[in-house]
Amino acid sequence: MSEQLTLFSAPDPVRRLVPHPVLPAAVAPELVSLAQNIPREIFLGTSSWSFPTWSGLVYAAAYEQPQLAHEGLSAYARHPLLRSVGIDRTFYAPIPAAEFSHYAQQTPADFRFLVKAPSQCVSPWLRSEGGGRTADNPHFLDSVFAAERFVLPAVEGLGGKAGPLVFQFPPLWRAVAGQPLAFAHRLGAFLARLPLGPLYSVELRDAALLTDDYLAALRDTGARHCLGLHPRQPAVREQARLLGKLAPGPLVVRWNLHPGYGYEEARERYSPFTRLVDEDLPTRVALARLCLETVVAGHAAFVIASNKAEGSAPLTVFKLAALIAQEAS
Repeated sequence: MSEQLTLFSAPDPVRRLVPHPVLPAAVAPELVSLAQNIPREIFLGTSSWSFPTWSGLVYAAAYEQPQLAHEGLSAYARHPLLRSVGIDRTFYAPIPAAEFSHYAQQTPADFRFLVKAPSQCVSPWLRSEGGGRTADNPHFLDSVFAAERFVLPAVEGLGGKAGPLVFQFPPLWRAVAGQPLAFAHRLGAFLARLPLGPLYSVELRDAALLTDDYLAALRDTGARHCLGLHPRQPAVREQARLLGKLAPGPLVVRWNLHPGYGYEEARERYSPFTRLVDEDLPTRVALARLCLETVVAGHAAFVIASNKAEGSAPLTVFKLAALIAQEAS
């Protein structure tokens, strides 16, 4: 029991913020060995990397958040179990190819990025700073806008390190979610017009849109369903059954939020994100098995975890990795 606590518990975060350079935390030999027993086609990582309280887990000290955001990725990517990361900031506004390139230059050749599409691609409405709707969004499911402002800059900047490009739709409510057939047809047309080559994935917040017509739109365009683990969506095993209706292909998972809490509630409960507060073993087991089934079938698996899934995203990744290695043995 003491070895488990040593291996998977975070030390107390360093309270004093220190200047650069950003250095990686020392990695326990057990985690180095664990990484060597994970298939290389499985890419595990966290949703963003700029958390000062990950000192001792990912970083050598409690660096300031802006510094981590700009310079911390190289230290993050030196951890042998963190071979992927989610770029979430792109949801709020597009970024140019040069910024993607800056991220790519901080990572090794076998690192992969999961990138969220800008909200202009996936929200039917424009919103004010306070979150209220202000007008219809002219770029909702606009393939030309998505290609020019998202897909092409990401591919140009990240190159071979580009992993899944995820179109994460916010709650669409009755205006759209109440017409699942129309949504599926429009989604299919949108995906069909995007540039060929990237791995596209779709994540929904409305369970009513998880229809056979939606799956047909993915199947016809080669896109993947992103298992968005969130209280608004079915549990992982139910979503996994949907994958059986698609052709075999890569697995894309975003482990977003514990099923028992809302976003703000989870953030308050789990802050400062240094330990696992609510471990979700059934989800962990299901994901470990899905990852192994995917690589056995010859495809890559991507799992990105949030702090709000169990309490600490790096520790969630370490625990998932341990279970993958155990299931694989």
